[in-house]
Amino acid sequence: MIRVKIRSNESIEQMVRRFKKLCEKEGLTRDIKRNSYYEKPSERRRRKTRKSMKRIAKEAR
Repeated sequence: MIRVKIRSNESIEQMVRRFKKLCEKEGLTRDIKRNSYYEKPSERRRRKTRKSMKRIAKEAR
């Protein structure tokens, strides 16, 4: 569970921004997006293949 304590002289907007950043860091938003709709196994394999190809291309540079 992610908890964010408000700091002194911190606005609500800043606190929400920190909360969102922590959610990104924990991978929570990625999980929510992934589980929000059904993804066929073939689509999942295709996505993973594209991701690995991007990583390989980046390493080759």
